[in-house]
Amino acid sequence: MTDQGHLAGPLSMSVANLCRRLQPQVSARTAAGFAEVTRRLAAPLQVAVAGRIKSGKSTLVNALIGRRVAPTDVGECTRLVTRFQYGTVDRIEVVFTNGTKQVLPFAADGMIPGELGVDISQVSHIEAYLTNAVLQHMTVIDTPGLGSLDAASVSRTEELLGAAKQDEGSDELDDTSRNAVAGAEAVLYVVTQGVRADDQQALAAFTAATASREAGPVNAIAVLNKADTITPESVQGAEDDVWKAATILAGKQAALLKPRVADVLPVIGLIAESAESGGFTSADAEALRQLSALDEATLETMLMAADIFTSWDCEVPAGTRLRLLEKLDLFGIRCAIEAIRADPEITAGALRRMLLEASGLEAVRARLNVVFAARADGIKAAAALASVTALAHASGDPAERQRVHDAIEVLLAKPEAHQLRLLEALTLVVAGAVDMPEDLAEEVLRVGSNAEIGAQLGMPGGTRAELAAYALERAGWWRSFASFGATPAQSRVAHVVHRAYFLIWQQLRENRG
Repeated sequence: MTDQGHLAGPLSMSVANLCRRLQPQVSARTAAGFAEVTRRLAAPLQVAVAGRIKSGKSTLVNALIGRRVAPTDVGECTRLVTRFQYGTVDRIEVVFTNGTKQVLPFAADGMIPGELGVDISQVSHIEAYLTNAVLQHMTVIDTPGLGSLDAASVSRTEELLGAAKQDEGSDELDDTSRNAVAGAEAVLYVVTQGVRADDQQALAAFTAATASREAGPVNAIAVLNKADTITPESVQGAEDDVWKAATILAGKQAALLKPRVADVLPVIGLIAESAESGGFTSADAEALRQLSALDEATLETMLMAADIFTSWDCEVPAGTRLRLLEKLDLFGIRCAIEAIRADPEITAGALRRMLLEASGLEAVRARLNVVFAARADGIKAAAALASVTALAHASGDPAERQRVHDAIEVLLAKPEAHQLRLLEALTLVVAGAVDMPEDLAEEVLRVGSNAEIGAQLGMPGGTRAELAAYALERAGWWRSFASFGATPAQSRVAHVVHRAYFLIWQQLRENRG
């Protein structure tokens, strides 16, 4: 039985109840798949961190979790999919392709061991259980880099993004059924300065539970990592400001990746990891304080390049400077020294908080909360319904397929399930399955991929009366379009958007006063 107390919300509960009602009416294999769907519904939202090799995925994973646990140097573990989830005891489980598991301790430094002591060609993935509170609400999946020379690593990542075989399901499930319930439900995609064709292909291939659900603004955001490596002179309008350059470039990348992602945000994963996971120490702060006392000309020369910074003759030992470089890079070192010069009494804790703010991690967390956490119920329920549909289709029994289809239609007809209809319509438009004029596609994206009413209506800051009037006006327009100007496919989407506007209007009217 699914523990309903851990379900993300009412939509997940409705789908879990649907699965339970259908289980006695379908084949044993399909019933086993439905049991797996209900199990996943009760689990935290599964977010895959994906991207090209050397994009800094594992560093960002460590920053998000708040603990340096994912190996960042090239080794066995960086070639495997690793799922970080909540557990009452810290432990590692190596899951083999035959379904067996081997428990390992974390290394002395608290990280997953660089070498596992097993034949990794026989390993499916790693399960890492941590007591970190952030993992109670979100399972973070670290993936091998796309575009690496290691074909097996790329294959593992592509299998995850394409919801191919993972050791997730019951032994009663065949490959087709297991594929229907595997895979992450949302993706945090990591890019660096240039978006390449395979970045776009990977996002296009990403599926939430099944191959029928592609990445879109509901379940995918991207980050521009290593923002500090951008040369401001190369970005028009940056005015010699690294962060401004990164923000401008992130905006351009968002346009390139649109509509696959909700947003692209700049971040400096290395600084975020050091500031958030305890890597930045009081000794580091003291070393930076010593460096801040150097004369301006000397310091500027040292900060020109990493090799000059570590080899220059000064009172701070070369080994200490190398450690600072490994934790903060030149940009972070410069930021910290500027903060110390502005406030000589600044504490190590305040310096760490300043570095965390400079990294951009808090903005990424806030966006994750808006895009994923606040809508986990809808994302998980929609992914689960896609899995249920795929399982019924895989059964090969037309009567079973029809029975499941009818049950889903009854669920979707309920007013409280309209969010699922809207997510479905949004997915169809994003995937190009329904061709809409550009301005209307933009409107569907806006209404479907925002959680706040003002943002849904494109009127942030509007009064309740203004929002209500506009919602009613657009509801009428979309109803007319559905009846008189749309193709049959467009009409289905238009009816959903009309209903969304009407429900927004109704909500605004009910909340007057």
